Amino acid sequence: MNGNGEYSVECENLTRRYGDFVAVDHVTLRVKPGEIYGFLGPNGAGKTTTIKMLCGLEKPSEGSARVADCDIARDAERLKGAIGYMSQLFSLYEDLTVEQNIRFFADVYLVPRKQLAERKRFVLSMAGIEGRERMLTGTLPQGLKQRLALGCAVIHQPTVLFLDEPTAGVDPLGRRRFWELIYSLAAQRMTVFVTTHYMDEAENCHRVAFLRAGKLIATGDPAALRRENDDGKLLAVAVPASVAAPERVAETLGSWERLAQVTPFGSSFHVRARSGAVSPAELDDFLRAKGLSPEYVRPIRPSLEDVFLHMVEERGEEPS
Repeated sequence: MNGNGEYSVECENLTRRYGDFVAVDHVTLRVKPGEIYGFLGPNGAGKTTTIKMLCGLEKPSEGSARVADCDIARDAERLKGAIGYMSQLFSLYEDLTVEQNIRFFADVYLVPRKQLAERKRFVLSMAGIEGRERMLTGTLPQGLKQRLALGCAVIHQPTVLFLDEPTAGVDPLGRRRFWELIYSLAAQRMTVFVTTHYMDEAENCHRVAFLRAGKLIATGDPAALRRENDDGKLLAVAVPASVAAPERVAETLGSWERLAQVTPFGSSFHVRARSGAVSPAELDDFLRAKGLSPEYVRPIRPSLEDVFLHMVEERGEEPS
């Protein structure tokens, strides 16, 4: 890593061990300025531990990293002012008012007093809570709290913003509005490094990385990853609840040796053939022979979640 500013985030063989347990296993990645980089994987994959190391909150057991042109091991103080961090577990003091939270984070991030009024207006506008400065933060709806937390995380105009599961517990409309804010920040050349287990959110990222058991198993543009993993073996199947309960449908599909992957998607299932391809007609015949009349069976393009599950399957692992 040469630190010439070409990348906002770069790490080589970043590793974190806790005794014999390897939480992050030799992760190497690079993120460009203004990029929205999605760090994806199930709970326990090592996403939060990676972010903590990149923010200087955890020391790597091995490897190195630079963030905002700061070496995470040698430039800890300079790093603090160059990044913003929004944690899933703690972002705001709910027993403080909105204004008190804004002032607190302005002090933490050493925002100059002459800029405080302008930055306060920016945060209130971003969160859409102008006129609510004296409200207790804990009384705000979850979506507004998340947007306020985002504003507080960028009150000092950082170069890199780390978001750890930022939309957990937020309704779909709130999640969409939150991502609109992320886009606006990236448009200003702020790098956004975001962890999520919502695969649909990953479609909003410029590039994504899949993390599994601490290891990076794939990285790339979401559309390219879907194309590269479209082997023509994926089908969507739906059986009306009036015909059979989802549990029975899942058990029946899982019993057919020609299917390697059966995944629930809302009221339907995505299934992938073990080898060769299974035609919609063949799957329809199989289900009808078991007394299950499908509403439809049709070929589909893989989603990012399908891609992740397929990659896990190819490695002979069980998804979490």
